[in-house]
Amino acid sequence: MLQGHQTWVFNNQPTIISTATVGGPFEAEGPLANDFDLLHGDLWLGQDSYEKAQKKMLEEACSRAIEKGGLQKQDIQFFLAGDLLNQIISSSFAARTMATPFLGLYGACSSSMESLSLGALIVNSKAGNYVLCGTVSHNAAVEKQFRYPNEYGAQKPPTAQWTATAAGVALLAAEGEGPKITCATIGRIVDMGITDPYNMGGAMAPAAVDTITAHFRDLRIDSREYDLIATGDLGRVGHEIAGDLLKKHNIDIPADIFTDCGLLIYGPDQQSEVLAGASGCGCSAAVTYGHLLNRMKRRELRKILIVATGALLSPLSYQQKESIPCIAHAVSIELIQ
Repeated sequence: MLQGHQTWVFNNQPTIISTATVGGPFEAEGPLANDFDLLHGDLWLGQDSYEKAQKKMLEEACSRAIEKGGLQKQDIQFFLAGDLLNQIISSSFAARTMATPFLGLYGACSSSMESLSLGALIVNSKAGNYVLCGTVSHNAAVEKQFRYPNEYGAQKPPTAQWTATAAGVALLAAEGEGPKITCATIGRIVDMGITDPYNMGGAMAPAAVDTITAHFRDLRIDSREYDLIATGDLGRVGHEIAGDLLKKHNIDIPADIFTDCGLLIYGPDQQSEVLAGASGCGCSAAVTYGHLLNRMKRRELRKILIVATGALLSPLSYQQKESIPCIAHAVSIELIQ
């Protein structure tokens, strides 16, 4: 099942039998609004804190995915999730509500594909029949933890990105109708010495390129294998850097199939707010489990590679003037007739 140095090939091809995505009011104004299962009109979601609102979004996405999959909570063997808040409290508190065996993960914004690759590994090895994989982020909660509360009105540079208020969940099964997970490439830590928390795209781009390179090398393929290759949340700055680095590695990915979830979720009229693009755990999860899988259902895409990127910094590491270690995990999703 291991091919090359860091790629798993799933011979039993776990199936994504259902997905669910939840978004906030800003996401409701974007071009992908129709791809969300549920959109909220305010950031509070009826809660008394943004952190509780983030937890509620993940709970809603989990419940919706299980319902769409025709299952009950007790049918789920394992729940794999992570988020950006300290000690991944949104995920663990949502798991408390689910009362399902839980594996908490922290890959920052790469958590969407980290959970999906590990969930696929569990199903492929027959260690579980139904596995729920997901993540969530909330703009106000995450900005408060990693930078400044939005209420401060702190000025941001053009390289900064907007944390998406979104949750995305996928339900995996050993059998069923839906796209298959055929392989996953687990990323390595890449740290280019960047210390600026307002330049996540620039920090994460080399990790995305490293994982894409490893994916092609391990499987002995090139970009022609895919109809679309999407990075997680590099934004405009990181996406451009990734493109330049790929060319230096002699890897040709045509511009019409190489995109970024952080560039898709918001429209041009929202750019004054989002600056370089979107970020956050929920960005790649919502775009993949909503928009991109809907395109696969419409047969617009047959095979896609999602390369979720994560910046593994914390307020503590930033205060100690540490650089930002980054990672990217890639998952191949395919419609198989």
